[in-house]
Order: sequence, then C-alpha cells, then structure tokens
Amino acid sequence: MPQRLNLTALLIDEYDTALSFFVGKLGFELREDTALTDDKRWVVVAPYGAASGLLLARAVGERQREAIGDQSGGRVFLFLETDDFARDHLAYTQQGIRFVEAPRHEPYGIVAVFEDLYGNRWDLVEPFIRQAAIPV
Repeated sequence: MPQRLNLTALLIDEYDTALSFFVGKLGFELREDTALTDDKRWVVVAPYGAASGLLLARAVGERQREAIGDQSGGRVFLFLETDDFARDHLAYTQQGIRFVEAPRHEPYGIVAVFEDLYGNRWDLVEPFIRQAAIPV
C-alpha cells in the first residue's frame, strides 16, 4: 500500500472555539469528535471531499500552549487548495477571515495568505495547472 499523509495535528486552545472557526467560518466538515477522557477529545476536521484532515489537538503544558498559532515560526503552514479562488476568498472575507495580503498571481496559480483564529498562516490557492505527480 502506498503511503500518504492522513492527519496534521494543529495545536488549539479549546475544542469548541476551534470548531466554530474551522466548521463555522471555513466551512470544513467535522469528521470525528470522540471523547477520550473527561478533558481530551479526538477532533478531526477537513475540507469537504479532502482525503486528509486536521487533528485539532488541545495544547497541554506551557510549551504546547506557547506554540499555539506559531507552529511554523511565522511561515505559511498550511495550504488550502480551491477550484474557485474568487468564490472562497469572498466567502472567507465575509466570514471575517483576516487576509494578510491582497490576492496575487504566481506562476503556479492565484494565492493569498490568511490567518486562522490563532494566527497560523495559510495559503488559499487556486492552481493554474494541476500536474500529475512524477514518480521518483
């Protein structure tokens, strides 16, 4: 079986606040929300139809809490691909999503950087050409 990335853990402060953003504002689907203990849940969200998703991991301890919103040292951390940049950019703007730059055209597509509720940076990108993966 070929390998694939399934989930990316994203540190959050509180489950329901994160769900309000990812499901309520970005329009992701809630794939799983299972209580593991009295204060720990397995919460997975993803864009509709996506093969992979985000595990919303509530930070435990000071080190993890300090990393909320800065898991990539201020770089773009996650890349959200769309088939209609204008549609999603408008919808996210209307939902109060903060874009840190105006949309721009790059050789690979139309892109703009936005921040999630914690300050993590994301690319919203509509590729110009989808190329098949080249085997190594």
